[in-house]
Amino acid sequence: MNNVLRQHAEHQFAEELAELAKHDTSQRPPNWNLSPGAVVTYLIGGKLKNSFEVSPKYIGDRRLMEIAVATLTTDRALLLYGLPGTAKSWVAEHLAAAVSGNSTLLIQGTAGTGEEAIRYGWNYARLLAEGPSERALVTTPMFTAMRDGKIARIEELTRISADVQDTLITILSEKLLPIPELNTEVQAVKGFNVIATANNRDKGVNELSGALKRRFNTVILPVPASMNEEIDIVQRRVASLSRTLELPAEAPSMHELRRVVTIFRELRAGLTDDGKTKLKTPSGTMSTAEAISVVNSGLALAAYFGDGQLRAHDVAAGLVGAVVKDPVQDKVVWNEYLETVLKTREDWRDIYRACKEISL
Repeated sequence: MNNVLRQHAEHQFAEELAELAKHDTSQRPPNWNLSPGAVVTYLIGGKLKNSFEVSPKYIGDRRLMEIAVATLTTDRALLLYGLPGTAKSWVAEHLAAAVSGNSTLLIQGTAGTGEEAIRYGWNYARLLAEGPSERALVTTPMFTAMRDGKIARIEELTRISADVQDTLITILSEKLLPIPELNTEVQAVKGFNVIATANNRDKGVNELSGALKRRFNTVILPVPASMNEEIDIVQRRVASLSRTLELPAEAPSMHELRRVVTIFRELRAGLTDDGKTKLKTPSGTMSTAEAISVVNSGLALAAYFGDGQLRAHDVAAGLVGAVVKDPVQDKVVWNEYLETVLKTREDWRDIYRACKEISL
């Protein structure tokens, strides 16, 4: 597994999950690997009685994670909702890993996702040769989760067309999946539930019906509340990715991380950090995930085309790419920010010059 570019959460954090299970004396819901309290500890991080340190997977409001975990103990599914880059998929994966020990039962929502991706499909060669039979049935992650009492994940629920979304109503309300061709059904085993994600930039793409909304408890994941919180998230994720990618670069300085996060937060809020200057906002979301990408791209440049230390000119290319999504509107926003904000900060002149050198 050492050569895998991105391990599943249950493998990457297997030691933490094992330690939590070993010291978990609280009651566990049926088919759960950990108690709800231990799942929250896995997500938020903390120190166990034997001084074992559990790393935080989500940095933010603990209560949100408690609500999310509590939802999975009920008969309602969980919808993680928010701006792109607010760790919805990350939280969903780690929830599934902690609860079921399996985060791979995933359905990726797209405009082309059909009912067969949610319910079941058929091996048509066998279907033509033998007719409808269990051997001709092709199971889906949802089918498997129901049969085995696991957590199924649906990414980008609102990307799926409304008529396909409604396939979930019977599954979530009746906890069964009819198979009329075989005159049978799959009844969900205890422990089964669904975690779906959707971002509010997709509002109006394929709105959930009222009937489907009632089957979900919605938890809104906000952008990081404070500068230090966001820096902590970026620092941890960059360190993790750098280890995985084996980048031969030094860890970025706190000064450089703070500058990147400050730029993202100011452009996202439309206001400078001191609250004195209003700014135009770009068309993109300026998410924490993009800030992580900018730092990682800079580290790659520093590692292979520099001296291994992240500097302003390594960060600049990623910054411009993250901000200027619309070559007309965003170019105006970025240039105004450079001239009215970055240029005026004495210890930011290097990043101002590096950004100015990049032609748009």
